[in-house]
Amino acid sequence: MTRLARFAWTVLGWNVAVILWGAFVRATGSGAGCGAHWPLCDGEVVPLAPAIETQIEFMHRLTSGVALLLVLALAVWVFRKRPQGHRARHAAVASVALILTEAAVGAGLVLFRLVAENESMARALVMAVHLVNTFLLLAALALTAHWCATDSALRRQARDGWVFGLGALVLLLVGTSGAVAALGDTLYPARSLFGALAEDLSPAAHVLVRLRLAHPLLAFAGTLAVALAAGRVLRSTPDPGTRRAAWALAVLALLQVAAGLLNVALLAPVCMQILHLLFADLLWIAFVLVTARTLAPAHALNR
Repeated sequence: MTRLARFAWTVLGWNVAVILWGAFVRATGSGAGCGAHWPLCDGEVVPLAPAIETQIEFMHRLTSGVALLLVLALAVWVFRKRPQGHRARHAAVASVALILTEAAVGAGLVLFRLVAENESMARALVMAVHLVNTFLLLAALALTAHWCATDSALRRQARDGWVFGLGALVLLLVGTSGAVAALGDTLYPARSLFGALAEDLSPAAHVLVRLRLAHPLLAFAGTLAVALAAGRVLRSTPDPGTRRAAWALAVLALLQVAAGLLNVALLAPVCMQILHLLFADLLWIAFVLVTARTLAPAHALNR
């Protein structure tokens, strides 16, 4: 593996860590730790004697800033090492655009005070948009790393393309419903499993509470979509690397289901919310990579 490819995978890993820390900010109610100020924190470059919420939010901003610099550096390196028209260049440009929109959405959450105890539907909608943008960013970074390590390219027409397109759409829906459900868990923590179920079904409950029930239903559909894609790969692809990736995808789907069930059973503690999101990110990345390998010419995978 080249140094460029290793750096690309490192950038992807760093961004996953930043995303998980962002979830920690939301789960601990620290989103308003810097007040309604952005990019400054409480009007200061470096907050003095900050509260714990300010430290958590400020650390997220620092790591996010590093992520932006890393993505920019990756794009420059890719443009220097890969020829014009190379797929890695396209993915790197998309990564830069998406991390800028990621920063813009994060800034909007702070500046419009859609953080901390805000329970508006506007916040839920922005959280859903934030999740979609995050997943697209991870996809772009994963493809940048993949195409830095191989010359494989997606076919313009592929027999199984619809399977992966449908799977990607379902996983995005599952992710957005998960973001809304996590927000509901943060703002309206349940005291018991049966109490939570009763609240989910109550017409008098806040809409964010009632929307929590949609996530497990969509997650079931997402698991089926992943199983369909992995099964297609295992039935039709002889390449050993792609088959191993499909098995890894199936295992991650099972781990994600287990983490989701445990998260519900334990009433969504912060640590389980983070673990659940980690598996969601890894599952999405694995799905993107399996898609890239499956829709690539076999000879390109062997280079």
